[in-house]
Amino acid sequence: MSKPGSKIKTFYQCQACGYASPKWVGKCPDCGGWNSFVEEKTSGGGRLASMPASLGRSLPVALSEISGSSGQRTPTGMQEFDRVLGGGIVPGSVILVGGDPGIGKSTLLLQIFAGLSRKAGKLLYVSGEESPEQIKMRADRLGASAEGIILLPETSLEGILDAAAELSPAAMVIDSIQTVYTQELVSAPGSVGQVRESAARLVLFAKRSNIPVFIIGHVTKDGSIAGPRVLEHIVDTVLYFEGDRGHTYRILRTIKNRFGSTNEIGIFEMSDAGLREIENPSELFLSERPQNVSGTTVVASIEGTRPIMVEIQALVSTSNFGMPRRTAIGVDFNRANLLVAILEKRAGLLLGGMDIFINVVGGLKIIEPAVDLGIIATIASSAREKPIDPQTCVFGEIGLSGEVRAVAQAETRLKEAAKIGFRRAVIPAGSAEKIKKIDNLTIIGVKDVSECLKAVLD
Repeated sequence: MSKPGSKIKTFYQCQACGYASPKWVGKCPDCGGWNSFVEEKTSGGGRLASMPASLGRSLPVALSEISGSSGQRTPTGMQEFDRVLGGGIVPGSVILVGGDPGIGKSTLLLQIFAGLSRKAGKLLYVSGEESPEQIKMRADRLGASAEGIILLPETSLEGILDAAAELSPAAMVIDSIQTVYTQELVSAPGSVGQVRESAARLVLFAKRSNIPVFIIGHVTKDGSIAGPRVLEHIVDTVLYFEGDRGHTYRILRTIKNRFGSTNEIGIFEMSDAGLREIENPSELFLSERPQNVSGTTVVASIEGTRPIMVEIQALVSTSNFGMPRRTAIGVDFNRANLLVAILEKRAGLLLGGMDIFINVVGGLKIIEPAVDLGIIATIASSAREKPIDPQTCVFGEIGLSGEVRAVAQAETRLKEAAKIGFRRAVIPAGSAEKIKKIDNLTIIGVKDVSECLKAVLD
C-alpha cells in the first residue's frame, strides 16, 4: 500500500508495451497500438519493498571461481516437456507458459509437478484463480494428488515470497501472473505496472534462491501474452501452449530459451485423464489421410530436431466473385500467395480466377520453407484433378524463378518417411546428390517446379 501522506500520481500506460504518458492518447507513439492506454496510479514516495532477508544480497564473484552447471538439469518425467526445455529444468530458471484460456496450462503444470515431486520433494503451487478444493478435484481426476505439492491460494506478491522463502520448495508455480499484485503499487492486478513489477521480483527471487519458477500467463486476442513485452524479455524461457479446440492434441512450442533450442515442440493429446504424450506424431497426423484424392500430399517437416510427416490439403475451385479468395491455415498466407504466383508464371497454371484454400491437417503451424514444394504440388493436384501417389512425400524450398533449392536435414526427413512406409520421395536435386541410398525408398531429385509437377502428377 502507499505510505500515509504520499501523493497519488495519475498517468496513462500502454497495455501492450508499457509506454507511459501524462495524458491519454489514441495511438501509442512507441509500439503503434490503438486504444491501448489505460489510466494507472502510483504513489509518489518510497521504493519497493526489499526481498526476504533470508535471501541476502548478491555479492560480486570472479567468473573463474564459478563452477559449471552442466548436467544439473532436473528431468520432469514428461519427455515431451523435457524436450522443449532442452533436457530438463535448470535450477533458478524462470519459465513463462502462455496459452488461450482453457487450453490446459494448469493441467500441464499440475501433471509435471506430480511427477517432479517424486524426485525433488516439496513443490509450491500458488493459485490466484482457483481454491484449493478446485485444484484438489482436478488433481484427483488427473491422478496427480502427490503429497509433496503444497497449495497456496494467494495473490499478494509479498505473501507469496515470504511463504516461498520459509518453505524453500524445489520449484514453484504462479497461476497466474495477471492475478498477482504488490502492495507497493496502487494500480489494479493485471495492469502493466503490476505484471511487470511482480514478474521482475519473482525473477530476482528465483536467481537468488536457485529455485525454478513457472509463471502462467494469459494470452490476448492477438495471441501475445497479456502485459508488456518486457515480461517475455526478463524470463529465461517462453513456452506457448497452443491447439485447435476442434482437435484433442496440443502443441507446446518454444519461443525463447536461454538453455536450449527455440525450435523444439512437444505434442500432447488431451483426454479425460489429462495430457498424454504423443511418441510418434507422424502416425497421428496421417492416421485419417484420404487415399487417391486430388489436392492432398505429405510433406517431411522438421520441428527442432524432430522430423514430422504432415499432410497438406488444397482446394482449388472457380470463383463466383470478382475477387478470388485465398485462405491459408497452418502456413504463412503471404508465402502461399507467392507460391501461387510462381505456379502461374513458371508452370503455366491459370489460377487467376480460382478460389484457393490451403490447410495443414491437424492444426499444426509450419513456418519452414521446406514445405514450399508440398504446397505447390497440392495446389497443382487440385487444379488438375489428379491425385498424388499416396506413397509419395515431397519437400523443398522454391525460389522466385521456380528453382527448387536444397534444405537442411534432408537425410533425417527421408529416414522418417521410410519408417512411416513411404516408397517415393521428391526432393531438391541438390539434396538428392548428397543422400546415400535409403532402403525401400526411391529418391527423385528435381531442379524446378515443372520437373516437380511432372514427377508427382504424370
